[in-house]
Amino acid sequence: MQKTTFTIPKMDCASGENLIRLRLDGVEGVRNLDFDIPNRRLDVLHDGQLPLIEESIASLNLGGRVLSTEEAGHADPEEPAKQRGLLRAVLAINFSFFLVELAAGRLSGSMGLVADSLDMLADALVYGLSLFAVGGLAARKKRVAGLAGYFQLTLAAVGLGEVVRRFAGVGEPPDFSTMIVVSALALVANGTCLYLLQKAKSREAHMQASAIFTSNDVIINLGVIAAGLLVLWTDSNKPDLIIGAVVFAVVVRGALRILKLAR
Repeated sequence: MQKTTFTIPKMDCASGENLIRLRLDGVEGVRNLDFDIPNRRLDVLHDGQLPLIEESIASLNLGGRVLSTEEAGHADPEEPAKQRGLLRAVLAINFSFFLVELAAGRLSGSMGLVADSLDMLADALVYGLSLFAVGGLAARKKRVAGLAGYFQLTLAAVGLGEVVRRFAGVGEPPDFSTMIVVSALALVANGTCLYLLQKAKSREAHMQASAIFTSNDVIINLGVIAAGLLVLWTDSNKPDLIIGAVVFAVVVRGALRILKLAR
């Protein structure tokens, strides 16, 4: 049994972690994965197959490279079950807030909230794919990843089209108070997800906090809150449309990453 440590500079949130889990699922010889999101590192416990593991990680274009390889002990047989339980918990949180933000965005007229809801859905899709892939056939995993990626890409494209349409016209400003309150709740939800993931791996408190505040999801939540304040100060819908366009672009990037898994 060997432990290989990778540095992965672009693994900056839980979605990146689970894309790697999904890519390595079914790779022969992989026994356990231990992620350190704040330090952008991954420990892979494996029996040989290092070139295939390296190739799988490199295919995600996250900048992954090997730091070291050493002899290690055996994997904890209870670890996969623990990981599945955590994945179910964070999937439930992300999907619930997808529904909450989508409804709030529609009611308040905020494209920022609608876009953020799709970002939550993107995370939920990745967690769901990770759960679905456990013990599944590679061909089935690729089909589901392809469907999820195209679905997410279609929603993001529709959202960007709506942003362009509103930019071209003169629209009413969205309800800034709904933007701020709902985004603050989503911020707490994202923080909770990352806290649970890091706590389960026995990370120190400062590591958990670092993971939360370096997450793209948290930055997006703060961006929507800032846009809500700008809507209040400017009495314009432009700040909301700008943050909406940015978040939709992030969702498109995530969809393209998922589609790579279907190849």
